[in-house]
Amino acid sequence: MRRRPVVETESVSTTLDHTKAEALERQYDQELNFRTLHGWAGRAVSVVLVSLSLYQYWTAGFGVPPEHWHNAIYLGTVLALIFLLFGAGRSDRQGLIPRLGGIPLTDWLFAAASVAVVAYLPLDFDQLTFRIGVPNTTDLVTGTILILLILEATRRSMGIVLPIIVLVFILYGLFGYLVPGVLAHPGASFGNFISQLYMTQEGIFGIPLKVVATFVFHFVLFGVIATKMGLGQFFIDLATVAAGRYPGGPAKVSVLSSALFGSISGSSIANTVTTGSLTIPAMMKIGYRGSFAGAVEAAASAGGQITPPIMGAAAFIMTEFLGVPYTTIILAAIVPAAMHYLGVLVQVHLEAKRSGIRGMEESDLPRLWPTLRRGWPTVLPLIILVGTIIRGYTPYLAAFNGITACIVIGLINPMNRMTLRELWDAFETGAKYALAVGVAAAAVGIVVGVITLTGAAFRLSFMVTQAAGTLAATIHPFFALLPVELASLNGITLFLTLLFVALTCIAMGAGIPTTALYIVLAAIAAPAVEQLGVPPIAAHLFIFYYGLLADLTPPVCVAAYAAAGIAGANPFRTGLTAFRLGSAKALVPFVFAYSPAMLIVAPGFTVGDFLLVTLSCALGVCALGVALTGYAFAPMGWLARAPLLAASLLMISPGLTPTLLGAAIVVPILTVNYLSARGRPQAASG
Repeated sequence: MRRRPVVETESVSTTLDHTKAEALERQYDQELNFRTLHGWAGRAVSVVLVSLSLYQYWTAGFGVPPEHWHNAIYLGTVLALIFLLFGAGRSDRQGLIPRLGGIPLTDWLFAAASVAVVAYLPLDFDQLTFRIGVPNTTDLVTGTILILLILEATRRSMGIVLPIIVLVFILYGLFGYLVPGVLAHPGASFGNFISQLYMTQEGIFGIPLKVVATFVFHFVLFGVIATKMGLGQFFIDLATVAAGRYPGGPAKVSVLSSALFGSISGSSIANTVTTGSLTIPAMMKIGYRGSFAGAVEAAASAGGQITPPIMGAAAFIMTEFLGVPYTTIILAAIVPAAMHYLGVLVQVHLEAKRSGIRGMEESDLPRLWPTLRRGWPTVLPLIILVGTIIRGYTPYLAAFNGITACIVIGLINPMNRMTLRELWDAFETGAKYALAVGVAAAAVGIVVGVITLTGAAFRLSFMVTQAAGTLAATIHPFFALLPVELASLNGITLFLTLLFVALTCIAMGAGIPTTALYIVLAAIAAPAVEQLGVPPIAAHLFIFYYGLLADLTPPVCVAAYAAAGIAGANPFRTGLTAFRLGSAKALVPFVFAYSPAMLIVAPGFTVGDFLLVTLSCALGVCALGVALTGYAFAPMGWLARAPLLAASLLMISPGLTPTLLGAAIVVPILTVNYLSARGRPQAASG
């Protein structure tokens, strides 16, 4: 990478500008593209948003009302707010429809209808349970209206891809008898269809909505308030102190701060624009190209949803699907997340060494003790939250304790005191950020309901495993002599199944938010992986990782696009570089699928297996970084990089034999490279 000339300019700011960060999020995240409301309508919507946050906060600490009431309150409010805050499209922008308070009258009607059709269920709950399977006319009308409202709300807040997928499943549920082959099913009457999706807990009001209404909202709110009260700034300052002075300092600050900040944000875009608004200009100042600076931030930020303790909405839904405590998910995610950040950090370091890029100026670096003295109170809420989870309490009680600590410390901390207005804005912003995931849960609930009604999960799993098995039998003779588990017939079958699932995750993740994608794939893809002997937690984390990988995979790589916008760089080039930097994230899921010991909590765990797979994977990730960068101690050409790349893949593969074989290839290549580096100054001097 050719070094940019270093231009001495004024110091790069290391102070977060929350207003600027929120504006950038709205620019690059469709889920935050809200209307700007003023006057009485703006104040009314603000009150409803804050009331929703306060209701969720209260229920986290003091218990929820009956589930059918709690879910109805949440969904009805979310749908109403979406219609009031998100425009319908061109007709809305052109002002073709009469408005009331700046909001089209039709959207007021949709908001009112949302509340009405959702409230109908708990109001008639005692009688409704006797009509499941035999809905009356009112049930059919209200259920149909709710499905249509969910589709439109999803389109407004997330785009067209997810509603199209939901529509495909609706048509499949109603007309599946017309589908040829193994996917055919007898079909469902309209009454049974509406009953399944609207009147039971296996459709719209199923596990996804329940988890979002009960767990996810609280952690979104915690992340927003914690950032507002200074925790995000403290993380950035700590990362700058730790890594800023070393070669490529701002890039290493980007990796470390994004790992820390991502652990509370659970959003790749929020992570990118918040930390990237500081780190990307700093990287460009010391000589990195804009596309590389943006790629570093995007690759690091895309790890937010895999980094404990707050891993985004999908992790909480995973606990319900697997029936395990949230602490189990946290423990399982620690090592794979570390591998992702190790892979990014190694390449960042090698790029800096190859290009001679220095660290940050001393004048730009915060001091350790003043940073700790000023920021230590802001980390207390996170300690309280994690401690509550570790002690075995529910996630929503942990969130309640964390939010309470944020409020108390934020209001009394003399070094970074929040005003009541800022606290109000935090509650309002937290509710806004939770709207899209709420309607996504309802929309995907429709998909899950159809899958349950038709048995599509079994049919799709059968198709995938059959195709993988047939292809594996064909190519097995060509790989039978390789000394890796992958080369066995079962290993190849599993590899092909995982590959098919991974490609599906990446393709679908290009247009579907992670949470929605995970729910769909957990229902239709995870069973196929589990059938081949992969433990459920490994199977679910596998699809979760590959759904997230879409944030870095061109052409739709939202984190890279946001970073490119900050850097003023080419989005596609930024995305390709980000994918290269995050390559470990694309390989590690295969490792824990074959060797679940990496996840710590998987069945059959032993310390020996854990150490072997973790150490060999870490060494392989480092070797992969060298191969992709083309530099270790001195530049290397493809004659060295190609075998090094193959060797790194062997080392990443679980098992002692492939690790030793890979090491046998890596050591001579790195030795020659080291001797070459030592000889270069002598040759120059001679």
